Amino acid sequence: MTGTRRTRSTFLHMFGRFTRPVTATVRTAGALAACASLAAGCGIVPGGTGGAGGGPITVMTWAPEDTQATNKPGMPAFARAYARWVNAHGGIGGRKLEVLTCNDHNDSVQAAKCARRAVKENVVAVVGSYSQYADSFFPALESGGIPYIGGYGVTNSEFTSPLSYPVNGGQPALLAGLGKELAGRCGPVSLVRPDSIAGDQLPTLLDSGLRAGRHTAAHDLLAKEDSTEYATQAQRSLAHAGGNPAKEGCVVPALGDRNDTFMDSFRRARADHPAVRTATVLGSVDQTVIDASGGAAGPYEGAFISGWYPVATDERWDEMKQVIKEQAFSDNRIDPADAGVQTTWIAYTAFRQAVESLEGGEVSAGTVRKALNGGLKVTTGGLTPPLRWRFSDRLASVGFPRLVNTSVTLQVVRQGRLVAAEKGFVDVTKTLLDADLG
Repeated sequence: MTGTRRTRSTFLHMFGRFTRPVTATVRTAGALAACASLAAGCGIVPGGTGGAGGGPITVMTWAPEDTQATNKPGMPAFARAYARWVNAHGGIGGRKLEVLTCNDHNDSVQAAKCARRAVKENVVAVVGSYSQYADSFFPALESGGIPYIGGYGVTNSEFTSPLSYPVNGGQPALLAGLGKELAGRCGPVSLVRPDSIAGDQLPTLLDSGLRAGRHTAAHDLLAKEDSTEYATQAQRSLAHAGGNPAKEGCVVPALGDRNDTFMDSFRRARADHPAVRTATVLGSVDQTVIDASGGAAGPYEGAFISGWYPVATDERWDEMKQVIKEQAFSDNRIDPADAGVQTTWIAYTAFRQAVESLEGGEVSAGTVRKALNGGLKVTTGGLTPPLRWRFSDRLASVGFPRLVNTSVTLQVVRQGRLVAAEKGFVDVTKTLLDADLG
């Protein structure tokens, strides 16, 4: 789909909302145990019905739009298209789906307002949403007992709150998975990242993947967040990555909105090291960025990119594309290759299965939570492994008790197009367990 009007998610903004989780592991595990019954002691009370009997089921989807930072207009736009589509095909269990949307404006106060509105409107769930301000919105959702299904994985709280049901592994899985894959494909690895608290975890996660593949740690290069050029970092990263003539190295830029600026410097400095490749995560680079930077003739040609899902051309996305074709073909906010749109599709798939498992019974925030907490296995047509949430999963020991999808995919830019570098998923559970996040 051409002319897509959206701003890609920024790697830096995502990690800026992650905190070092291990110090809170014991507290998190205790809180989850205490919340196991979703009792009032945790401030969680029965949620709304979204319409009793045969009335409509009301949910909400929120994301930032029209801001100077990260924008995800495709997520609420697709949610509305999904509602039109599902209602045109009989609804969910014969009941109409109503989708409310909210713009959090990349602002903590507005994010809290969206959550309070969700409680006021008696929604059954918040589905397929994006916000960097979990500390602002989760208290209201938790007080109202409203589940948060399929957030973007942008904050630590999405992997700790007992009301959260994430469908992907967030940025921790992407970077750990990227390191694991680069270990067997690259010589020396250089990481260029911001000199900030937000950037401090990046080498730890990347190195956990590299170590899993018996590779040495990445050469860690710091850069100012607001720099207008990266000539020094580009030259130093290339000198390190190109230092082994027996095996080409890789440079991993993790500079968020400044990635494009770095790649301009990288392109100019690359003449002496033409075999060095780049690698990053989906969200920091997507097909629109590759096209804008020159396609097959640009600096991303040959780059490795880790993602949560199969490539957009995979036939497993056909049903989602049919929804877009039927209900939003002319809406240029909705790009089927956007990870936010893809996450929203998977989140609504999970929500629909939770409602259908109630077999015509009461549909409320409480019954949806009970279904998801009761061992329901959500299938997504192969777009993810089967999803099942427990109160404390394997990654609780490293501060991510709700992270249940530890699978990532590896993509590569060939002839200017993002394609699968290998079939299937890579599981990074052990890699994350071995990461020193303390």
